[in-house]
Amino acid sequence: MTEFAARLLYLLAAAVARLPWRWQQALADALAALWRRLDARESRVARRNLELACPQLDPDARERLQRAVLRTTACQALETLVLWTRPHARNLALLRETHGTGLLDAAIAAGRGVIVAAPHYGNWELLNQWLAARTPLAILYKPPESKVGEAFLRRVRADDANAARVEQVPAEGSAVRRLLRVLQGGGVVGILPDQQPKAGDGVFAPFFGVDALTMTLLPRLAARTGATVLFAYCERIGAPGAAPAFALRIEPAPEGIASTDTNEGARALNAGVERIARRDPAQYQWTYKRYTLRPPESGEANPYRDLERH
Repeated sequence: MTEFAARLLYLLAAAVARLPWRWQQALADALAALWRRLDARESRVARRNLELACPQLDPDARERLQRAVLRTTACQALETLVLWTRPHARNLALLRETHGTGLLDAAIAAGRGVIVAAPHYGNWELLNQWLAARTPLAILYKPPESKVGEAFLRRVRADDANAARVEQVPAEGSAVRRLLRVLQGGGVVGILPDQQPKAGDGVFAPFFGVDALTMTLLPRLAARTGATVLFAYCERIGAPGAAPAFALRIEPAPEGIASTDTNEGARALNAGVERIARRDPAQYQWTYKRYTLRPPESGEANPYRDLERH
């Protein structure tokens, strides 16, 4: 039954993805407008995150940014349906610019392992497909709570010849040991660095001026293996309203990311993510509850608690 439901979801995604781009754009605009009209979860969380991370903006400026965030979030969701249900080679034609790819090639050639930190910015699914076309890699991911959702993700991420070069490593159990083996063998590992870890699995470090529980896994892997850490993202470019087009960018990680001091490593990690998010804040995933857990000694409450609807 699970596989059947996942197959139905795939067929629905494929149907939406085959709509003309102008229709998809209109659908994304309508979805963003609906989120705002209903003050849906996406709208409430984005508003609170921008209040926390961008206190220097006046209310009108924050509202304009929130509108842009919701529209970009809706566009990204529909773009991802397209990416998941078309051949990867066709998707890669959406990359109109590439920058810093020599950094990745040199790091792979060095043979010490490579950690690709891929923030939730632009379209990270397109980045996954580009990396799979470039090199075998292991990607750490958080499995969905739904079995149908997990089966759907397995289907869409395996529906291409290049996907066989990607090992999906669930963020549980023996994940750390598996990632260590890949890096020690000179391989490539992909990690989303801006997901909030479980309490006890990270340290608090500033992110847009607010302490956020930050993973220590990536800095620890870098310190233990000597692997090169690179930040990578596919940034949406082109005029508003135009068909999707992206620039792939690969950049060195900030100094200190491989420090044996986990606090220093976490600060460097967040600084790298923040540097990218500031390029175009509307392309960052502000609909994610990044600041849920607070430093125990701070006395601060969960900033999203009053947003919950019962």
